Amino acid sequence: MKTILIKNANIVNEGKIFHGNVLIENDRIAKISSTEITTKAELVIDASGKYLFPGCIDDQVHFREPGLIHKAEIYTEAKAAVAGGVTSFMEMPNTVPNTFTQELLEEKYKRASEVSLANYSFFMGASNDNIEEVLKTNPRNVCGIKVFMGSSTGNMLVDKNETLEALFSKCKLLIATHCEDETTIKNNIAIYKEKYGEDIPMECHPLIRSEEACYKSSALAVALAKKHNTRLHILHISTAKELELFDSKIPLKQKRITAEACIHHLWFSDEDYKTKDVFIKWNPAVKKVSDRDALLKGVLENKIDIIATDHAPHTLEEKQQSYFKAPSGGPLVQHSLVAMLELHKQGKISLEKIAEKMAHAVADCFQIEKRGYIREGYFADLVLVDLNDPWTVDKSNIYYKCGWSPFEGITFHSKITHTFVNGNLVYDKGHFNHSEKGQRLLFER
Repeated sequence: MKTILIKNANIVNEGKIFHGNVLIENDRIAKISSTEITTKAELVIDASGKYLFPGCIDDQVHFREPGLIHKAEIYTEAKAAVAGGVTSFMEMPNTVPNTFTQELLEEKYKRASEVSLANYSFFMGASNDNIEEVLKTNPRNVCGIKVFMGSSTGNMLVDKNETLEALFSKCKLLIATHCEDETTIKNNIAIYKEKYGEDIPMECHPLIRSEEACYKSSALAVALAKKHNTRLHILHISTAKELELFDSKIPLKQKRITAEACIHHLWFSDEDYKTKDVFIKWNPAVKKVSDRDALLKGVLENKIDIIATDHAPHTLEEKQQSYFKAPSGGPLVQHSLVAMLELHKQGKISLEKIAEKMAHAVADCFQIEKRGYIREGYFADLVLVDLNDPWTVDKSNIYYKCGWSPFEGITFHSKITHTFVNGNLVYDKGHFNHSEKGQRLLFER
């Protein structure tokens, strides 16, 4: 039996922080105690002064494999994830080819089983014409269905009313949506093209992919979900206005409609386009300071249920182009937890709320089996953090295959020291253990 003892940690779990010890046996948490654990362990880690969190679960990443591995691949991005305290991820279907069949979906699972240091799940992709294939998806071992109600790679835009009605009425799995109204965006592009031609300033991005475009699409998704009692999860909310669509009074486990906020929308604002330019070009766009502040308030008030990344890397060469040529998206999964810990340092969010929104709530929202909490009998997905070890993001400490980060030059005051995945110490102060791979997530539904 493999045993690891983490002693003298400040344990952040289920709304409280307490001093204690955690015993890991094989892949599970065997014992949690506020008093000494006397069991002899093969490895003892003294966590004095450090904070032990449940491993973060990122419900929205793009790891680019297959078909786009010049940008990223499952191995490199999962490695970056565990270095950042993310022990499980859910990956999106806009790879090449798009994940529109059960066979293509299973190929991604097979690849992850061979190379991923983190636990994994993959969304099945919906198109205008693959609903029969979508309905074959197994709710036990697939996280959900992804619907792009806004432009995306290949044939992934779902814009036919009859298709949306069919998906929302027939699909019993969680439907995760990217919500931006395509017609509104196209009209805005025409206006700004007339003014600037092809050389549109990056500051116009949130005006093109506007509040109106986001709200109109999100409101449509919510209306469809209410009409059909669909389990709907709206990804990367970016505007204050959209918050009125969500209810903070219903307990999460009873919600049929949930929402996610992403790190970049909680950190950056339109004021940052002056310095960050194309490196903070995302869809939906980073918007006003008032939107950013409202989103954090929405997180604290439980209108927004989950914090994730929408990790979406591109090469530097791809990003460093003009407005229309530069793709949207950027790498974030290595820096998501430390970014939120920085907001904690600034007095904006508690450690308990970070653990809730990046681990507990994700597990509850997706009904993940025995993960997301520090509980006896649960998988030992754990992260140790030193809240007082400043470091600055630069190319020498970035693990993404693309080699850059929108956080370059920013000093974070907290550092991930150890990451455990299924009881394996996969990351230890800059060193990776490749001997064990992550597991496929299972869902209690």
